[in-house]
Amino acid sequence: MLEQTAAKYPNQVAVIDGEIKLSYSELKETIDAFASVLYEKGIQKGDRIGLMLPNGIHYMISYYATQRLGGIVVQVNPLYQTSELQYMLDDANPKLFICGRNQAEKLEKIEDFENVHVIFTKDESNKDQILLKGKNCTLPPLNINPNEDVAVLQYTGGTTGRSKGVMLTHFNIISNIHQSGSVVSSVMKEGEERILGVAPLTHAMAMTNMNYTVRFAATYIIVEKFEVTKVLQTISQYKPTMMLGSPTMYIALLNHPNLGKNDLSCFKICISGSAPLPVEVLKELERKSGAHIFEGYGLSEATTSTHRTPVDGERKIGSVGIPVPLTESKIVDIETGTRELATGERGELIVKGPQVMKGYWNKSVETALTIRDGWLYTGDIAVRDKDGYYYIVGRKKDMVIAGGLNIYPAEVEEMLYQHPAIAEACVFGVPDAYLGEKLLAIVILKQGENISEQELLSWCEGRIARYKIPRAIEFREALPKTIVGKILRRRLVEEYKEKLNQL
Repeated sequence: MLEQTAAKYPNQVAVIDGEIKLSYSELKETIDAFASVLYEKGIQKGDRIGLMLPNGIHYMISYYATQRLGGIVVQVNPLYQTSELQYMLDDANPKLFICGRNQAEKLEKIEDFENVHVIFTKDESNKDQILLKGKNCTLPPLNINPNEDVAVLQYTGGTTGRSKGVMLTHFNIISNIHQSGSVVSSVMKEGEERILGVAPLTHAMAMTNMNYTVRFAATYIIVEKFEVTKVLQTISQYKPTMMLGSPTMYIALLNHPNLGKNDLSCFKICISGSAPLPVEVLKELERKSGAHIFEGYGLSEATTSTHRTPVDGERKIGSVGIPVPLTESKIVDIETGTRELATGERGELIVKGPQVMKGYWNKSVETALTIRDGWLYTGDIAVRDKDGYYYIVGRKKDMVIAGGLNIYPAEVEEMLYQHPAIAEACVFGVPDAYLGEKLLAIVILKQGENISEQELLSWCEGRIARYKIPRAIEFREALPKTIVGKILRRRLVEEYKEKLNQL
């Protein structure tokens, strides 16, 4: 893929990372140089290489150099601490690890880590060990079975329990690039686009975005981490034409005091993924900034994308759209997962397509539970309308049963976001002796806003069924989130349970 783009568009700017700017021919040269280093260190097809890197040119080079040798990229969140790293390294058993020198202290605490070779991005004299030129040795011929050979071990976000290594094959990844590309092909032109890389590259969504950029010869503008002021400055400087981000990123942009009427109008398309984008946020952001935001849906187990809002078709606010090409999708009953439900009925969303993972690494039981007869059981509750558009209403594991009544937290959060004082909200269920479970909410207020718990509860009256109104609302300055901005609802539940145990 990279070789084809470099041959066709050698002088096109491939990547901008701060002061570093490389054309596609220069990028290929640096990747081959680093692949030579890895090859000399004994890396062969099938070897696993851990990438614990922030967004930047070092990640991009390391990723494609690993793929050039037929190795397997193990995605490692740079924010992970020793216990999380210990679990992942025990599970994936990488032969080599690439990271910044600032991670050394964590690695030293890991048992048996001396058996893993480490390449730091810079040596002790601050000389770059990744961004190399002129070091090419003769690389081995590439012998890949796209359908069977694993390209990436993508660990799940851990929002529902222990992370699992999702095995993504070369076929999975290439398929999803073309599936996603076909959805936006009417507005995104090969060799002409500038794509903002702001989501963490160790997450599947951002990795696919990077691969899409390379496949369609766009310029990848890398932002190391999401800092809203810096992101707005980058947008102003480079005028990117596409952005893929999480709802919390768009919420941060919306609430920034310097966001002007046309600050995001350079984008042909903004795609929101990783979690539902509240309708009120979407409407206000488009009104305030000039952006056009399209929602999509996907999960690591399906590489990234299974549903997208059609760019040229009808856009239904609040819907994640329709299945991407070559993807089958249906809603089944939650109890057995075998009975397909009618239009308008809520059930579990299941999908089938070329982007569905090979399985979980070393977890055959979990794989068999998640993939049945070729169908991937997503664990998300959804509904399909008469036009075939899908709406995500919550996670199966998030559903709260209070007094025998089913409550989907996402529905309650959607209502809370309609209040003009609320910036972010998270609703979850906790044990209750009388109801079985009761609903709580934690909210973050917009800067300068002030409202009491009772005022907010009173405001909820008449806007949603009484049994769906939270029993209590807590105000905080921040919410726990994953690296891509998903709110960690499970952590809040565990926090509340710990408080109960201490009583």
